[in-house]
Amino acid sequence: MRYLKTTTAVVAIAAAALVYAYNQPSMLGGLVAGPAGAATPAPAMPAMPVPVTPVIKRNIPLYLDYAARTESIRSITLQAKVSGYILDQAVADGSDVKAGDLLYRIDPRDFQATLDQVKAQAQRDAASLDYARMSLNRGNELTKTGYLSKDTFDQRTSAVQQGEATIAADAAAVHSAELNLGYTEIRAPFPGRIGRNQAPVGTLVGAGGTVLNTLVQLNPIYVTFNPSETDLVAIQKAKAAGRISADIFVPGEPGPHHKGELTFLDNAVDRTTGTITARATIANDDLALLPGQYVRVRLAVGQQADALLVPQTALGSSQLGKYVYVVGEGSRVDQRLVELGATDGDLISVVKGVGEHDSIISGNLQKIGPGMPVQPLPAKPAS
Repeated sequence: MRYLKTTTAVVAIAAAALVYAYNQPSMLGGLVAGPAGAATPAPAMPAMPVPVTPVIKRNIPLYLDYAARTESIRSITLQAKVSGYILDQAVADGSDVKAGDLLYRIDPRDFQATLDQVKAQAQRDAASLDYARMSLNRGNELTKTGYLSKDTFDQRTSAVQQGEATIAADAAAVHSAELNLGYTEIRAPFPGRIGRNQAPVGTLVGAGGTVLNTLVQLNPIYVTFNPSETDLVAIQKAKAAGRISADIFVPGEPGPHHKGELTFLDNAVDRTTGTITARATIANDDLALLPGQYVRVRLAVGQQADALLVPQTALGSSQLGKYVYVVGEGSRVDQRLVELGATDGDLISVVKGVGEHDSIISGNLQKIGPGMPVQPLPAKPAS
């Protein structure tokens, strides 16, 4: 009850104050604004200094970029072709080798003994053949005088022919023994890099059984990737016009350090993915690329004539898409939605949205908005 009385008193006092003020124009003028002409105008918004860049018009190369993996052109497992104990490993694990370099040696003593044996047999058979030939020569004279029967002469002729066949068989046996002895030395069939040893010295290996090591070719090297079928027309058109160069980008490196060309395009599109397998052959003189490595490949498939280029740093994003700020009429900001094309270094081509003579605002983008006044700074041509 006491609170109600207090509230009623406050309301009464406020009403009395308003009545008094209404009857006193000088006091009411201090509370109610006067005529519109007497109001203090709001200060004008200062123009924001902004750097501007002219639109650049020039021809630019057209690239297609893909994620890719490196593959060795040749990769083999090293296995023995003869049985025996590993005598020694001639090169260290991970070494770069040339074609013909010795990699492993198998104990050759058994194979050397076999070779010596077949050579001795060949010498004995050669001596037998010499005797058979001399006997046949003597039989020729005896047959003419009638001292040797025709059957005996035919036997001597047969003996010579059998001896000649035996000599041929001995030559084949010697060659086989020499091959087996040569197989005790395992050499690199092509230049490359050897892997981790899997057969230590003293291991008994069999023909085609135990894996000794692996050898991969590193230079040149394949880069395999999968273009989409939508890019296939551009690639085939560029391939028909000539060589398609390929630049390889390795994660962590600022630019492409390896170059090559597109050398393979598969003969069918994968129905499940809508892509086609393609392969570039890349020079790898420094042996920095290894099989299985993730890289990016860039194919040069042509040129775009008279492209309009703006700095990539001038681009903004909204729910409506990409846009740039342009200095419009009265030095006010004009927002232009743009359709983008290929990139060229720090620049990007604009297919739709800007004109050749527009001035692109390239700085202070967070401090401006559409319609705001700006003060363009001296233009800096983009590189």
